[in-house]
Amino acid sequence: MTDPMTVVVTTKVPWVAFPAYLFSNARFGISAQAQLDDADHCDTNLIGTGPFMLDDWRQNDHLTVVKNPDYWKPGLPYLDEIEYRPMPDATQMVNSIQSGEIDAMQTSSALAISDLREIADSGDVQLYETDEFTETGYLLVNTAKPPFDNILARRAIAYAIDLDTQNEVRNKGVLTKASGPFAPGNMGYLEDTGLPQFDLEKAKELVAQYEEETGLEFRFTLSHGAEPDAQEGAQFFIEMVEKAGVKVDSKVVDQSQGINDAIAGNFQATGWRNHPGGDPDTQYVWWHTGSPVNFGKFSDPEIDRLLDEGRSEPDPEKREQIYQDLNRRFAEQLYDLWSFWTLWANATDVNVHGLLGPDLPDGSGPLPGLANGHAVDGLWVEG
Repeated sequence: MTDPMTVVVTTKVPWVAFPAYLFSNARFGISAQAQLDDADHCDTNLIGTGPFMLDDWRQNDHLTVVKNPDYWKPGLPYLDEIEYRPMPDATQMVNSIQSGEIDAMQTSSALAISDLREIADSGDVQLYETDEFTETGYLLVNTAKPPFDNILARRAIAYAIDLDTQNEVRNKGVLTKASGPFAPGNMGYLEDTGLPQFDLEKAKELVAQYEEETGLEFRFTLSHGAEPDAQEGAQFFIEMVEKAGVKVDSKVVDQSQGINDAIAGNFQATGWRNHPGGDPDTQYVWWHTGSPVNFGKFSDPEIDRLLDEGRSEPDPEKREQIYQDLNRRFAEQLYDLWSFWTLWANATDVNVHGLLGPDLPDGSGPLPGLANGHAVDGLWVEG
């Protein structure tokens, strides 16, 4: 149970210093003040209490960590060493796990998951997948500038998007349409929030109404990544909404530029993914008026009220109702145009066990979701 194990992550640069978790989306963990104060070596002179310690890190190539002999959980971790290798290409990851080059991988690529299901059926790998407690994919629109400062424009796009066809053509049918920002398992989740469903004729009517009332051509720029999958997805989206009479320009941006544009409000619409599982109060900063990371730039007193009430209400049942009301408000105002729940999958060699980690100190089981990563202190390799 002490064999070294190679783990592939989907982030291009690992962000987690002393990994207690395999993180899938580069969420930042707690950092020691002394590390933050060391500006010249903050990213390499790491301080932590996790199960593993940094051994070697070559950015964009690999991150190797070794067992922490002073880890606070007795008997853990089981492994002596983990090597993380970033592989942005999902197909390369699938080939690597199938060939035995790596021991484990994590991906949210629908096409890769479809392939992994076939490989798992043959018994060559183990597959764990879930869209519980996950992020929501969506079209992030800038409500501070035309055309999406007008709800007619947002409604038109909502009716123009044929998510069922998109799922079948682009995702091999493996994803589930999102009803709002709160995925299954989360407080505030609703199966039906009242979101508009695909109706091309309704979309055309709304486009005409927008242009008549504003005197503006319904035209916007869609920002997207340069990867082949991102470009193909953007083209599929553009073809859908142009059938409703909308003109769409394409703008290719890399990930860092896309994030900077979102912070600066220098965009009209872009594909996005956010709001993973956990207490819904963690989403407060993304939606409250004036927050620097309210990238959609919307200002809604009702949403602010619900966020404030949810933060201060101690009764779980009342909080559930508050966040369900918040979910419905998003469906009414369409500040974000939800698409699919993010489906995460971990594929491992058949000899790898303990994927989700041991029970927590209070005796409860580990969180079944993968959006925020999973524990690695309980991983072990048979044989």
